[in-house]
Amino acid sequence: MTEQHWPGEERIAATEPDEPGAEEPGAEDPGAEEPEFEVDGAPNEGERAEPEPGAEAEPEALPLEELADEPAEQRRDGDTPVPEEAPAEEDELPRLRPPGHAAGELSIPDGYGVITGSADGGRRAVGIVVSRFNGEITNRLLESAFDELELAGVAREAVTVAQVPGAFELPLGAMALAKTRRFACIIALGCVIRGETPHFDYVAGEAASGLQLAALETGIPVSFGVLTLESVEQADERVGKGAEAVRTALEMADLFSQLRANATTG
Repeated sequence: MTEQHWPGEERIAATEPDEPGAEEPGAEDPGAEEPEFEVDGAPNEGERAEPEPGAEAEPEALPLEELADEPAEQRRDGDTPVPEEAPAEEDELPRLRPPGHAAGELSIPDGYGVITGSADGGRRAVGIVVSRFNGEITNRLLESAFDELELAGVAREAVTVAQVPGAFELPLGAMALAKTRRFACIIALGCVIRGETPHFDYVAGEAASGLQLAALETGIPVSFGVLTLESVEQADERVGKGAEAVRTALEMADLFSQLRANATTG
């Protein structure tokens, strides 16, 4: 029996899959167009927006490898190149507080009335208030003060020493000595060493302000011979503060004596 074929049967058989419902993977309609994905404001690949007439063309972005090798001054915006490293003199911060004190003596022009105190002890009575805390250092301060008093001509019997527990009690001791009106000046000696807590700041600050208050309230000069140290080793170069406090106290006592004398005779 001869099999008859109707027209178009070969074409259908060629395109019909072997199993019903199965589609050949990757088979697509050759005539179908691929979907286009648009990027905001970006032209399609192969198309570049042409610059308007008279406008400068933007430089093309360099690859990362070339950008890393490019000098720093060429990668920065602006006309002025920026150096990569700061000059050596700008690397170091300026020193805000130079060490030591400013040299030089006070100079007053002729023609002015000047009253200057002298560190000569004469027959003055001197009171010393000293703290026992950090006694190794305060003992050396006291020895320095005794040597200076002897050089100034102050007799031992004219000196009275009052001991207090620590630097915080120095103002009260100085106030008590000054209120007796028996001493021409008061010398305060003590030592505060910084530790791991803020205790140092409170004690040192209150000692300084309290001694100043004692002098202001009584009118008796009170000199500040309190060391404020970062470590015990710093005391070796500063124990001479005791002698300095003696000279300051005697000079202020002599100045006050001259002021009182001028007030009574004037």
